[in-house]
Amino acid sequence: MRERVLSVDIFRGLTIVLMILVNTPGTWSSVYPPLLHAKWHGYTPTDLVFPFFLFIVGVSIVFSYQNKKATATTYKKISIRTLKLIGLGLFLGAFLIHFPFIKAFADIRFPGVLQRIGISFFFASILFLNFNWKILIGICAFILVGYWIWLGYIPIFGGEPTFERAPNNWANYLDVQTFGTHMYREDYDPEGLLSSIPAIASSLLGIFTGLLLVSKRPKKEMAMIIMGVAMLILGMLWDLVFPINKALWSSSFVLVTAGWANLVLALIYYITDVRGVKFGSIFRYAGANAITLYFLSSFISKIFYMTKIDGDISFHNWLFQTIYVHDFIAIKFSSMLYGLSVVAFYLLLAYFMHKRKLYIKV
Repeated sequence: MRERVLSVDIFRGLTIVLMILVNTPGTWSSVYPPLLHAKWHGYTPTDLVFPFFLFIVGVSIVFSYQNKKATATTYKKISIRTLKLIGLGLFLGAFLIHFPFIKAFADIRFPGVLQRIGISFFFASILFLNFNWKILIGICAFILVGYWIWLGYIPIFGGEPTFERAPNNWANYLDVQTFGTHMYREDYDPEGLLSSIPAIASSLLGIFTGLLLVSKRPKKEMAMIIMGVAMLILGMLWDLVFPINKALWSSSFVLVTAGWANLVLALIYYITDVRGVKFGSIFRYAGANAITLYFLSSFISKIFYMTKIDGDISFHNWLFQTIYVHDFIAIKFSSMLYGLSVVAFYLLLAYFMHKRKLYIKV
């Protein structure tokens, strides 16, 4: 039986916990800057969280499929998991708490976090099953360079292509032409159609780290550090001509976030798998049910916002104002405390599920 790499489980759980934290502040009007996304170009610690999860998806693909063959059975399992992820994401986008319980077709936001995870998992898995690491490097480079050329140099209807928030931004243009409108922001969707292509590269870069972890190479943490630093340098250089941008999922963003992911994973790997220090078990439990915890947190949060009490006040706002808001506490700190309380609840749920050996595979 393959020995577990604890750092991978801990990294996955830590990432999902951070995803829940940044998605559930007490109030969006008062959030500490590091817990917010960059307004456009550049990145904050929060902008690292989602690409970290796509990166660890790639790492996990290696552990799951390194001994599998590209058979109809394997493709079927990959396809079913992909459809589950996309289906859960679409459900979150369409769900209403009141009759008719599902939004009108034109009002549904079709892109989303779980949909992007499903798409990245599907294509990265298929590519991993059919190509060796050398060809995968070529495919990854083709995606990143091709995306840069597409967004920056291919003429677009209505004007010259641009990396700015504008109608003639290719990512925005294709989303509007495909979906008709944006449900997230008027001029962009961070999980849009075109930007899902470089998101696949985020998982491919995770595959390379996964291949390193299953190899017999010594000092794997040092190799991850070297990979991470190299990606960071290349990404920051690329930023000069193709800005680091999460909404566009720019090629420079892919490299910089994968660079940081390698460095963080290298640290956790050294502490847990090399030195044998007992660390982060609660995050490992969360990682074992990562998608389940994320779905539940999103679903319950949506219900809290939709449920109205005392007129037009949502249950979320009532809970926040009643328990967390006090004159002697700064509102931003109160907002963060609410998010930390939500995280604590799901960590306890993860612990309970682990103790009951309840692992829901999505």
